[in-house]
Amino acid sequence: MGVRGYMGLMIYADHNATSPLRPEARAAMVAVYDLGPVNPSSVHGAGRAARSVVEKARMALGGAVGSRPEDIVFTSGGTEADALAVHGAVAGLDGRCTLIVSAQEHEAVGRAAAHAGVPVETAYVTPAGTVDLDDLEARLKAWDHAAKGTPVLCLMLANNETGILQPVAEAAALVREAGGLTICDAIQGLGKVAVNVGLLGVDYLAVSAHKIGGPQGAGALWHRAGAPLKAVQYGGGQERGLRSGTENVAAIAGFGAAVDAAIRDLPKYQALASPRDATEARLEAEGGVIVIGKGSPRLAGVSNFAKPGFPAETQVMAMDLAGVCVSAGSACSSGKVRRSLVLKAMGASDALAESAIRTSFGWSTLPSDFDAVADAWLKAARRVGSKEEA
Repeated sequence: MGVRGYMGLMIYADHNATSPLRPEARAAMVAVYDLGPVNPSSVHGAGRAARSVVEKARMALGGAVGSRPEDIVFTSGGTEADALAVHGAVAGLDGRCTLIVSAQEHEAVGRAAAHAGVPVETAYVTPAGTVDLDDLEARLKAWDHAAKGTPVLCLMLANNETGILQPVAEAAALVREAGGLTICDAIQGLGKVAVNVGLLGVDYLAVSAHKIGGPQGAGALWHRAGAPLKAVQYGGGQERGLRSGTENVAAIAGFGAAVDAAIRDLPKYQALASPRDATEARLEAEGGVIVIGKGSPRLAGVSNFAKPGFPAETQVMAMDLAGVCVSAGSACSSGKVRRSLVLKAMGASDALAESAIRTSFGWSTLPSDFDAVADAWLKAARRVGSKEEA
């Protein structure tokens, strides 16, 4: 979409990093600010009004993922939701568990697991970018509960870099049969594919507002009733004692409004697959790119492609100068471009991993944005090619 940004009019193709704020979310937030000073823990009228706003958003999110509202805990964002799931589950199991973390998990999960104080194993992925179910099944069948405790699988619903969808329901069924638990980071999936915690069969599910056009600073963790979960942040006992701290009422209101809008617009998002595929075909034919995950089920608005010999950092800078916002790797991991560990886990060569960039489209994307992205990339590639020939 042509939007006003730091450099004026630009084409925004980085929705997986953060999606522009939806007008519905903005309106909901302004309405909260107009209420004046509000604290949902206060018992006076203003406090009750704030509590009503929070609970309305909780109901919206519960409806979106097919859960009871009371099983949802609001957090400051997706990273905290992931951390609460990992550390809270470990604490709930009194440390008698082993985490099995997908090789492609976001660092919000990977680093939380590394600091959880329990053994961590890697769930490997196939060259197609999906978790290796055969390897996982064999590992779980041979699981030594006495030595390893409860197996806890950490598996994202949709990869943030490639958009590849994981077989979460199948994996969770294997884990459940082995007496284990499944933590699902659905931060990139909510509002882009149908998400139902019952059908997925998971025990914990993390989501975030700003990936669907809500504000930054709001996230949530759903947990199955009865699933082991203890607080890892203490204080006033907000969020049913699982996440103390005064709720960010305005951000939560924006989250709820964005959820409603995203579910409403789900068919529009899924329709992005057609122009995405056409753009990829053009880049393959005219630019010789390699599309990552082309044969796997993917989010409709995500495209990850590489041109060996054309460094990702150079591509991102060239696109930026052309007024097009894209990413290389995960925008959440650092402020610099680095080799994609996600692609390496798929068995990609160094040359491929070092030259891969991601375009991601969303609710505000216009049909013309796809052509603009392709035009800008092909122009940059031709310019680099000309310099090499000279």
